[in-house]
Amino acid sequence: MSAIDVPSNDIRFQMELEFIQCLASPAYLNFLAINRYFENEAFLNYLQYLRYWKEPRYAKYIVYPHCLAFLDMLEDERFRMMIAREDFMTLVHGQQFYHWQTFLNKRSKGNPEEAIAAMTAAADEMN
Repeated sequence: MSAIDVPSNDIRFQMELEFIQCLASPAYLNFLAINRYFENEAFLNYLQYLRYWKEPRYAKYIVYPHCLAFLDMLEDERFRMMIAREDFMTLVHGQQFYHWQTFLNKRSKGNPEEAIAAMTAAADEMN
């Protein structure tokens, strides 16, 4: 019987962080759906396990927060079925792009220059 190599906690953290952020891609969700990952009970249980990333102490490491929204959406069986459709995946991707495009405007009450200046100042303070 061969032994199974279990990754260290650091490696596991990095692997799970990388995987959960892949969920921010509607194209990747489409890939998972058409390859029937969402029909695998073990995979669905793994997605439930990954919900710990929603806790602030873990969420602070996430670069693509849409992955957490998609993690929630993946709880819905209808969403899991629909994301397999190319037209639905394209719609979701378009909505995601629209959100990214308008996000700074929402945060700055319609003044993107002000938001960019604030972000630049914050980045300068970190360096």
